Amino acid sequence: VQLVESGGGLVQPGGSLRLSCAASGFTFRHYGMSWYRQAPGKERELVAGITSDGGSTNYAESVKGRFTISRDNAKNTVYLQMNSLKSEDTAVYYCSQARVYWGQGTQVTVSS
Repeated sequence: VQLVESGGGLVQPGGSLRLSCAASGFTFRHYGMSWYRQAPGKERELVAGITSDGGSTNYAESVKGRFTISRDNAKNTVYLQMNSLKSEDTAVYYCSQARVYWGQGTQVTVSS
């Protein structure tokens, strides 16, 4: 199993980023996927999750209305669209399959 995140970077408050996670080594369309984040000195936390068919999603309260998780099963990829970014969204973002497999993470920094 391999999960490779991309799309992180430096963005100003109020800006947007779209993260991608390319999956391989398993039957992607059969598994729910999630995005987590970990800020310096804090525990890793769930940001958003999506079911295998994309029909149901869930979000942390802190990102509801700003972030959108989606997936393309034809491309074996899960996305996280992040809008109205705040400084407190600064973290390393990870995608995960069942909290068993993890990507290497992508840094998101929100700063002016």
